[in-house]
Amino acid sequence: MENNMLIGAIAGDIIGSVYEYRSMKTTDFELFLSYSSFTDDTIMTVANADWLLTGDSLLGIMQDYGHRYQANYGGWFQSWLREENPQPYNSWGNGSAMRVSPVGWAFDTLEETLDAAQKSAEITHNHPEGIKGAQATAACIYMARTGKSKKDIKEYIETTFGYNLSRTCDEIRPTYYSDPSCQRTVPESIISFLESTDFESAIRLTVSLGGDADTMSSITGSIAEAYYKEIPLYIKEEVLKRLPTEFIDIILRFNEKFIKE
Repeated sequence: MENNMLIGAIAGDIIGSVYEYRSMKTTDFELFLSYSSFTDDTIMTVANADWLLTGDSLLGIMQDYGHRYQANYGGWFQSWLREENPQPYNSWGNGSAMRVSPVGWAFDTLEETLDAAQKSAEITHNHPEGIKGAQATAACIYMARTGKSKKDIKEYIETTFGYNLSRTCDEIRPTYYSDPSCQRTVPESIISFLESTDFESAIRLTVSLGGDADTMSSITGSIAEAYYKEIPLYIKEEVLKRLPTEFIDIILRFNEKFIKE
């Protein structure tokens, strides 16, 4: 797989999966363990890619994936998956940001990207903070892949969404703890990207904060992939061998349709 697209978010999810309940406060850790695996973050990322590929109902696709792939879904989301006529539940959780990365790749303008990110979020996460988290993440990806500098990205996100990105990982780390909200994970995930020097360092910085490691690494990884344009082969290989064939097929088809060389 020459094109990396979407592997960034999934790599972050798999690497972070073993550290979600095992808080790390260092960048020195094993990237992959024997039990590193994809979580609900990857499942719903692929579901969003499927939605953009097919134009079918996102609600229907997410319910289908949720039924076919078991994971540690959040309580409200589990209930949503079981309902015959599911309604958004005003969530500000970071589930909206963890699944939105395909949106950052699929459109030619920032305006279209923000609109689709809102659509992706609001079928469950229709709280303003839930929508904002998804839009900020997708905007970072769009800007990164279209050649904007880290300075440009930081200024746009701070101005548009009001996130404070003028902190460092070293400042955040000592008092940071796991929090499922967009407002306390998306800014920190973006900061980890801004401070990074390559894809791997971005993931290491995010995990080292000691928070919601799989989701934060999904967010950071999705942005870092778009910016650095390269994921090390050893990471990509470890990721691909842990994915179902269906997921790899959708990623490849998404790449073919949306990659802009």
